Amino acid sequence: MAVYTEVSDVELTGFLSQYGLGEVTSFKGIAEGVENSNFLLRTTLGTYILTLYEKRVRPEDLPFFLGLMNHLSDKGFDCPLPVAGKDGASLRSLCGRPAAIVTFLDGLSPRRVEPEHCRLLGSALARMHLAGADFATHRDNALSLAGWRPLFERGRARAHEVRPGLAEDLSREIDELERDWPSALPRGVIHADLFPDNVFFLGDRLSGFIDFYFACNDFYAYDLAVCLNAWCFEPDNAFNITKARLLLNSYRAVRPLETGELEALPILARGASVRFLLTRLYDWLHHPEGALVKPKDPLEYCDKLRFHQGVRDHRAYGLD
Repeated sequence: MAVYTEVSDVELTGFLSQYGLGEVTSFKGIAEGVENSNFLLRTTLGTYILTLYEKRVRPEDLPFFLGLMNHLSDKGFDCPLPVAGKDGASLRSLCGRPAAIVTFLDGLSPRRVEPEHCRLLGSALARMHLAGADFATHRDNALSLAGWRPLFERGRARAHEVRPGLAEDLSREIDELERDWPSALPRGVIHADLFPDNVFFLGDRLSGFIDFYFACNDFYAYDLAVCLNAWCFEPDNAFNITKARLLLNSYRAVRPLETGELEALPILARGASVRFLLTRLYDWLHHPEGALVKPKDPLEYCDKLRFHQGVRDHRAYGLD
């Protein structure tokens, strides 16, 4: 989350007149993440998040994201709920951007990921996959295999500014991923961006997921690969096999993994590394002036990619 578009008092008042949310008591930007402009909104009737959708979010995808949150909530999975205005619509426009208000989800994202966080995450992710299995709307993953080479080409000429030889390394890796990427794994709705700042905890329980704006239809095991990268490496980028074992075993206790999914984990984890390396590279090279948030270091994912390139099978992730 971040703030790229400022909202004036007059614009906010006009926008909120379309809702029945009471009087505003507090309104401030949230300076985290890199994708959309987000604001914490407090009114006399409750606490909410107001989001203006920017950058990679396509307006035509927003009904999928908002509908998915409603669907998951109806299935008993904890996540924010879109708030409908007086006309019944939850999607509208503010400051020339698509915008929506969602309910506030109580909890804190972990400052330091502990093994127990990974255990709770695994079972919650499996429950989310099962809850979304009958969501009727479909959205392809625009940041999966077919999208990586075009994104790479947008940063190829300047990749050496981040690290000499990075362009050549990425080109070879994408060649191999295109050659070896699986095609027949179980698939359905995935979160696709489940970093620690998108998962909330209250005490010893996981209170829910937020930020579904990369959600899509793809391999369930790819969502696990994203989590292996985001949750199971230490600050020095050393892989923590204990965290990985807890994550994967708690997941498959709820939704068993097929043999093909286990066999595909190393290549899926490489792909997930490349996906975030490429988007971080693009953001690093095209960082908008005035944004309140610093772009994230793409080289972190070079280290993670190198680890996965050395993995021979799923046992390296703590599985039998």
